Parts: sequence; structure tokens; C-alpha cells
Amino acid sequence: MDVKGLKVLVIDDSNTIRRTAETLLAKAGCDVATASDGFDSLSKIVDIKPDVIFIDIMMPRLDGYQTCALIKNNPEYKSTPVIMLSSKDGLFDKAKGRIVGADDYLTKPFGRAELLDVLEKHTQN
Repeated sequence: MDVKGLKVLVIDDSNTIRRTAETLLAKAGCDVATASDGFDSLSKIVDIKPDVIFIDIMMPRLDGYQTCALIKNNPEYKSTPVIMLSSKDGLFDKAKGRIVGADDYLTKPFGRAELLDVLEKHTQN
């Protein structure tokens, strides 16, 4: 499966996670943008219209659940896959993510394989 040219937005308050995801995705040929929190991401979503969005759950100001809910409540972005990123592999987090409309869940730290697998899973036409 080819992910080249996919527009991906990575939203995480951790510089390390943003850089790691950006590097892995860029090497796979994706067009990657990053945001440091939910507020920061909203204008970027409108500007770049990403094909897939990765969102960290625990962020200041606007957390991942709130950000995901805002994205999914907007008719224009409702069908955009949102993948939650969390350092906890908890059932509660996964359930809460589904409630706000998240399409999938990735536990940190993640590697290239997990990142590309989840991307392919949600971008097959």
C-alpha cells in the first residue's frame, strides 16, 4: 500500500513525538504538518485539509478528546480519519476515544510499522 502524497496532521504537545511521527511519515512519502495542541491544530486543519489526523490525548488547553469531537462535529471533516495517540493502553481511553468519534488508537511509543499500518488501514479507497 502506497501512502505517498497523503496529507497527515500530527497533533501532540511533545516535541519528540511530533518529530518522530513527522520523520517516519515523511520518509514514507507523506506530506506532514504538525501542531502542538488542539487550538493550534484547528486553523491548520482548515488550511491543509489533511487526509488523516493523529491526535495526542493528553494536551494542555484543548485535549485530544475535545479536539476530536470538534473535528467530527464539523460536516466537512466528519469523514477524516482521526487516530488517537496515548501513552496508556487503557480500555477506558479507547472507549472514550470512540465516543468522541476517533477512528483508531495508537499507543506510544510507536514504531514505523504501527504508524504505517494504521495509516494504510484508514486510507484504503
